[in-house]
Amino acid sequence: MSEQDNLQKADGKEELLVSTNQIEDKKDTIEEKSEEVESQKGDADVVSEVEEPQTESNIQNKPEETDNQENDDKVISEIEESNAEDAEDEGSMDRHVIVKKDYEKMSMEELADELENLVSKEKAQAIKTHVEEIRSEFKSKFSTLLDEKKEEFLNDGGNEIDFYYSSPLQKRVKDIIKEYRAKITSHYKNIENNLKDNLTERLEIIEEIKGLINVEENINTTYKHFKELQERWRNAGPIPRDKYNNAWNSYHHHVEIFYDFLHLNRDLRDLDFKHNLEQKLKIIERAEELAQDDDLNRSFRELQVLHKMWKEELGPVDKEHREDIWKRFKAATKTIHDKRQVYFNELDKVYEKNLEIKHEIIEKIIKLSEGETKSHGEWQKKIKELEALRNEFFSAGKVPIKVNEATWSTFKTAVRNFNRKKNAFYKELKKDQYDNLQKKLDLIKIAEDNKDSDDFEVTTALMKKIQSDWKKIGHVPRKNSDKIWNQFKTACNYYFDKLHEAKNEADKEGIEAYNDKVKLLEEIKTLELSGKKETDLKTIKTYIDKWKNIGNVPSNKRYIEGKLNKTLDNYFKSLKLNKTEAELIKFENKLEVLNNSDDSRHLDNERSFISKKIKEAKSEINQLENNLQFFTNVDETNPLVKEVIDNIQKHKDNLALWKTKLNKIKKFY
Repeated sequence: MSEQDNLQKADGKEELLVSTNQIEDKKDTIEEKSEEVESQKGDADVVSEVEEPQTESNIQNKPEETDNQENDDKVISEIEESNAEDAEDEGSMDRHVIVKKDYEKMSMEELADELENLVSKEKAQAIKTHVEEIRSEFKSKFSTLLDEKKEEFLNDGGNEIDFYYSSPLQKRVKDIIKEYRAKITSHYKNIENNLKDNLTERLEIIEEIKGLINVEENINTTYKHFKELQERWRNAGPIPRDKYNNAWNSYHHHVEIFYDFLHLNRDLRDLDFKHNLEQKLKIIERAEELAQDDDLNRSFRELQVLHKMWKEELGPVDKEHREDIWKRFKAATKTIHDKRQVYFNELDKVYEKNLEIKHEIIEKIIKLSEGETKSHGEWQKKIKELEALRNEFFSAGKVPIKVNEATWSTFKTAVRNFNRKKNAFYKELKKDQYDNLQKKLDLIKIAEDNKDSDDFEVTTALMKKIQSDWKKIGHVPRKNSDKIWNQFKTACNYYFDKLHEAKNEADKEGIEAYNDKVKLLEEIKTLELSGKKETDLKTIKTYIDKWKNIGNVPSNKRYIEGKLNKTLDNYFKSLKLNKTEAELIKFENKLEVLNNSDDSRHLDNERSFISKKIKEAKSEINQLENNLQFFTNVDETNPLVKEVIDNIQKHKDNLALWKTKLNKIKKFY
């Protein structure tokens, strides 16, 4: 039981004090029964084990002290109640030292590990609340997991009535709980048996004390026997809580009668009084030290022990000291109690503040669920926000115990509603993913049906298209993603490996042609021309013919054609060949290369390019001629007009060249 629980349970429980007051009221009866002994004792006082000086009659005579007395009694009753509980289960103090962890933050695996650790290493009676909280938290988390697994099962086309899910982790937790229950059952059975045996032992001790005053023997021998019985009583062990007060009251009653009997040897009695006074003063001094201790929980626990020693281990003191020492002890007790009350009141304020924070976090989670979230990216962002809010909630600290369960329930409801909306979105998304899966399976079939094709021109275009289509299709279920991608990739790679192999075979001749053209280009670069235009032009054309006859080079080696044209440009410039003639010589060479290519598209592309250039030239000429109309009454020698006229002529020359090229390319169709 925690200190706060002790405080709560102490309210209204004054049974112990009432019982002790009842014993005080019995003093007159005891004196009457001991009338003969009283005449011999003279002025000796009857010794009472009960030391509270204010009996009910005294309280009635002092009405102004009634409130304070009731408050003090309440404080003492709190200590008595706690000690009565501990007297029934001596192992219960273990509950004060086993720290509870933040189970809400732990995963199911961590909860199972913590549960197993507690059950295997700690006393079963000391971990009851720990076990219940871990079990509740695990159950909640497993329920969430079960909902997710069920939803996945239904999304995969399963029937709800057929759904079943079990987890080795769940079985492990059930086995640990079973082990714990067996231990706790065994523990309480042992306690029950021990309590009964201890009660029997204590009742026998009381009977022996009752018989001491009728024994005819030396008083010293009787006193020694009495002290032995007291020692047996102290070591007799715990008894049932419902028998605790009656047993102690009966014991004190007969001890009191024995001390009345001790008037025959006042030295022994006074010696006992002195010892008890010394010990109780030490207890008081320690209690007063504890009243100054800032560790309130520790001081309260030790105070409980001091009260137990005061009541259970020490006998009465002389009447003249009785009231003073009890007041001192009670004052120190009340100081510690009041300090703890202030502490708990301040703690309650902190708990209330934590409650406000948690309510704000819950509101944020509720708002997070509101509105429509349409994309996976948006949901991922919200999921991260929710996780952050969950961490804030768990880090916010404790709330008042009376609203703890309701707050936790509200939080779980808000999170559950968020997850339901999220799951509904992904359920719909999974439907789309299964549609996407079917589309990709269709593409896989196309790829596998055409991977062996030798019609490279048609099939290559088809393969590139389905690869492009694959990229445009959205996500598929994760469990299928890798499998279908590998299947699709394998089919495509098979085809393109075959294509590259065929190309590499064809490229062998192209590489040889390239090497021959490299050698021929070096020859062309070292030509020594005669200086005669016609002769040199004929020589150059001879080399161009050699170049054509070598054949085509691989597409990645076609840059060699550009190097040839650059070399020819230098020669044409030295021969002062006009631009059109030079361009046509190079173009004719280019046409031969394109025509000899295995891909007819190269020739088509060149024709389209020339046609485009013709249109552009015509457009430019029309635009410039229109601009020229704005110049009225202006001489053609005007710089601006001359520039426009020259520009028109330039485009007309280009147009004529492009048309000539077009006519030449048409010959190949």
